[in-house]
Amino acid sequence: MGVSESYLVDRSGHRYALTDRRWRGDDLSPLAVSPLPGLRPADLDTSERSLWRYARTLPVSVAHRVSLGEGLTPMPAIDWQGIQVHTKLEWFNPTGSFKDRGVSVMLTHLRSQGTTRVLEDSSGNGGAAVAAYSAAAGIDAVILVPAATSPAKTTQVRAYGATIDLVTGSRDDVADEAIRRSAEIPYASHSWHPMFLQGVKTIGYEIWESLGFTAPDNIVSVAGAGSIVLGCDLAFTELLAAGSIDRRPRLFAGQPQDWATIVDALDGINTQRTERIPTIAEGASIARPIRLPEVVEAIQRSAGGGIRVSDDEIHSAMVTLARRGLYAEPTSAVAAAALDRLLDAGTITADQTTVIVLTGTGLKAEAHWRNAAQHSRSPSVLG
Repeated sequence: MGVSESYLVDRSGHRYALTDRRWRGDDLSPLAVSPLPGLRPADLDTSERSLWRYARTLPVSVAHRVSLGEGLTPMPAIDWQGIQVHTKLEWFNPTGSFKDRGVSVMLTHLRSQGTTRVLEDSSGNGGAAVAAYSAAAGIDAVILVPAATSPAKTTQVRAYGATIDLVTGSRDDVADEAIRRSAEIPYASHSWHPMFLQGVKTIGYEIWESLGFTAPDNIVSVAGAGSIVLGCDLAFTELLAAGSIDRRPRLFAGQPQDWATIVDALDGINTQRTERIPTIAEGASIARPIRLPEVVEAIQRSAGGGIRVSDDEIHSAMVTLARRGLYAEPTSAVAAAALDRLLDAGTITADQTTVIVLTGTGLKAEAHWRNAAQHSRSPSVLG
């Protein structure tokens, strides 16, 4: 099936036109785009210095493109526990995180529908990305955040001219309010909207291209909602179908230990925890991932796994990354902490090609870095 013949589908199997102005199915489940053709090396537009070099596999109108030059992030190799590991540095995206990829494609789709106003619920990187790309597209953005959110977290969102509405209650209360308002304002949700994942899948395509059009053995990332896992699964499924690779990489998802819903599901244990202790990896503190079954299936399909890590391990990984010149926020460092566990267990070995996806910059986490600097005086933290 070609891109022009693609459609939206919900968990019940109901199909909807790609042009349908919906963000979830009639069964209230998240939507996915029908399988798309993968690319061959000759299909890339190498004159394009952004993720839009993979436009032939994106189901949106390029004529309405909303772009700030996102994608094509560097992937330097570093020494990690004595082995070479490739680091995909997603903080080189315009607003400082991988969320720009998904938002660029999602806002392109919404712009093609004549959308002039959008709604998002996020006090972090997702909100910043929606605010920035809405500004670039001339679209008004309303970002819902918990009333207790620190002003420091919303400074970037306000700078782009977005409207911030404070909602009393928990993060789940904010999400519920966003769903209620979505009846009036198009919902540009990085968790719900199917086009967001289409942008995120370009991480996988870039890894493939950077490695000489081959698949790595392992990809390790942090997982909150699991969008990087899902994006990489999409990319390598398409590449496998196109004959551009001969095997899938194993996908590994790291999560903070008290917010490890995906890992719990992989282990077959109860995902409804009664107590969740706040973590420094705020971006991964998601109790109810919208696409939980799909994330679990993607990891299992790849023969990968899930890893729980503590805040102490995340702090240690932050410092170790910095000692290699990589300044990561705590959420991003979850992937590196998970890699430590995988290496210690012998699950990942020196003879394999491994990529860790580092999602966001440490510049957004000054307070946590002050704490990490204090911890770094301890030899145990530096390893």
